[in-house]
Amino acid sequence: MKRLCTRSALRSVVALSALLPLILGTAAMAASRIVHFASADGTRISGTLMRPAGKGPFPAVVALHGCSGLYRTSGRLRSRHADWGRRLVRAGYVVLFPASFRSRGHGSLCRVKPRPVRHRQRIADAQGARAWLARQPFVKAGAIALLGWSNGGSTVLRAVTKRTSRGFRRAFAFYPGCRSMLKRLKARPRVPLTILIGGADDWTPPGPCIRLAKRWGIRIRVYKGAYHGFDSPRSRPRVRRGMAYSADGSGTVHVGTHPGARRKAIRDVMSALPR
Repeated sequence: MKRLCTRSALRSVVALSALLPLILGTAAMAASRIVHFASADGTRISGTLMRPAGKGPFPAVVALHGCSGLYRTSGRLRSRHADWGRRLVRAGYVVLFPASFRSRGHGSLCRVKPRPVRHRQRIADAQGARAWLARQPFVKAGAIALLGWSNGGSTVLRAVTKRTSRGFRRAFAFYPGCRSMLKRLKARPRVPLTILIGGADDWTPPGPCIRLAKRWGIRIRVYKGAYHGFDSPRSRPRVRRGMAYSADGSGTVHVGTHPGARRKAIRDVMSALPR
């Protein structure tokens, strides 16, 4: 009996050893919770914080959602944000997603014109999020980046021209609208900036962004054949109608995952984030 117990115990140890990498991997994954902080304009903002296990301090990312908002109707993070959040946490980053729309009582604003939440408010949210992160003991205050998609990407373009942007080490704008920034002849980015956009984007077209990147002397990545939202996971290419803005003014746009562009964009962002 004693020998059987010993063998049983040994089998248990072996089984546990096999599971240990999976257990540790899960522990190292994102611990997600809702946090609240003050926007630079005084608004109380809620958001989702994702962070690695451990005391840190870790580098961090402030991530700005697009016109659809941060959450699904179920209350869960939209798949693009959840996917990027998990990816960044695995790489050792804290991620804070400010819920700029929901905090002001709005859902998706993709079909709303003019939009009741302006870029200046979202810039203030980014500033408030950075300041909140910088006060946390688990965050490396000198290594905070700014990232945004679509409407959030357009906010990034405006944010980096402000003096207050110097608290960010790097910035990334996924498929932003660049036309209005071309009209601001004196505006210049104060932190290193990368624009990532699809070559076939008919929601926020690449042409104005290419011209803006040339004027500003910044890095731009144009992914051939990719639509708006190309970095979303498992989003079938499709047509959306009734959008408030589009390249041709019709409100009809194409969106969806482009696997090749997605892989390249992930590599381009992850290789340039501050440590």
